[in-house]
Amino acid sequence: MPPKKPANGNRRSKNSSKTSSKTSNRSSHKSGSRPGHNQARNPLLTLWEQWLQQPPYTALDRWLRGQMRSMATDERWPAQKITQTMLEGVRYQQLVCVLEDRFIGRMPDSMSAAEWLEWDDSWNSGRLNHLQPLTFWSWIERVSGQSWGFARQQKDHELRGKSLQSFAHQAKQAPLSACGLLWQGLRPLWADALQQRAQKSGWSQDELQAFCALQNQQPPLWLRTNPLQMPDTASDNGQVTDDYLQQIIHTLRDEEINVSSDHGQLAARGGKNIQGSELYKSGQLEIQDLASQQIAAALNAQPGDKIWDACAGAGGKTLALASRMNNKGALVATDLHQYKLNELKRRVKRAGANNVRTFVWDGQQALRLPKEIERQGGFDKVLVDAPCTSSGTWRRNPDARWRFNADDTAELNELQQRLLSLAAQSVKPGGTLVYATCSWAIEENEAIVGQFVQQQGFHLLRQSLHGAPQQDSDTMFVAVLERPL
Repeated sequence: MPPKKPANGNRRSKNSSKTSSKTSNRSSHKSGSRPGHNQARNPLLTLWEQWLQQPPYTALDRWLRGQMRSMATDERWPAQKITQTMLEGVRYQQLVCVLEDRFIGRMPDSMSAAEWLEWDDSWNSGRLNHLQPLTFWSWIERVSGQSWGFARQQKDHELRGKSLQSFAHQAKQAPLSACGLLWQGLRPLWADALQQRAQKSGWSQDELQAFCALQNQQPPLWLRTNPLQMPDTASDNGQVTDDYLQQIIHTLRDEEINVSSDHGQLAARGGKNIQGSELYKSGQLEIQDLASQQIAAALNAQPGDKIWDACAGAGGKTLALASRMNNKGALVATDLHQYKLNELKRRVKRAGANNVRTFVWDGQQALRLPKEIERQGGFDKVLVDAPCTSSGTWRRNPDARWRFNADDTAELNELQQRLLSLAAQSVKPGGTLVYATCSWAIEENEAIVGQFVQQQGFHLLRQSLHGAPQQDSDTMFVAVLERPL
């Protein structure tokens, strides 16, 4: 997780970090390309220059969607390819800085663990401004094994290729070393936190290596079926039948969406946009990561329950709960931001869920209970899907891994503890409280729950990670607690 000392990876400043004074006769950051090459003609290079000028904390996926609407593309670089390639570039941006510095002699070929930590602590993404786009993308081309043509435009491309091979050999020999983590798009500063996670979850070193390797692979788009909008014959006790599931698969494939079933769960891997499908438009399908679906399942929502989703956001878990409740009972969804609740209302309508109420909750004081909830002493079940560093979603959103530092995490920990403590007051005696994050970090999960149990006296029934590395999905944490009678 973010380092104990403030890291500067969330700033695109013009100032480069301190580097070795070692000199070299090789090309500098501003050289290495063949004279006369017009970099601006390639849409990827142009887009990268524009991205580097965006303010800190800009979400790459949202920004790219806006850019793609007006950007001129060609057959060789269509919008989908540019989007995926940009994600790849952001994922390995720190690695590129290392590769370039080693090649030009600004960094030694061998460094101790302490030296790596010192280097990483001083690194910031503003250093990317000192790399020509062609130089940056030539390294990404080599790392990803592509043949885009950037590398061969450099006059020293053969020497650069040999330098990369040397680093790759070093990284693969020790995949959990600083070089190994960088090779997988991870910061050396996260080494201790990763080892702590492995120990807490009982992972072997091989399992930890598998988890790290997954961080540079985008998971499939997981889909959730919604019986509320399906024919009565399509489901049995709230579960979609195998026959209807196969009908869904055939329909989506006819629409050129590459979907398959994994133990009864649907995953889309390429093809056309699922949101253009009639099944999605009619509300029979929702986009929801597999780990997120498992968090909703942890509440064991039943028809007639009275449930509060305290940090509902745009409502992914709210809709999953509503589907399980079969429109019976009461489901209250709150969030700090009204615009998120407005989106939730639109999704609720499409999903056919008519037992959902929404209103703003600022998380500063305990919720004022609706009268019918107050009469029974509180909610049967409460979900606190707390704001977090979102480290469990870095596979999908590689830019998010560069946004947070130790100060940000400390503020989040305070917020997580406050939200959990306030929400707990709305659980009826004997009721269930579920705490969840989309983070793998112990300090946001087990540490928060442990402190809460000690202070509030709730019973911890179980807690665990869901998703990667056991499943090809995001990684999320969930703890199920019970309020004493």
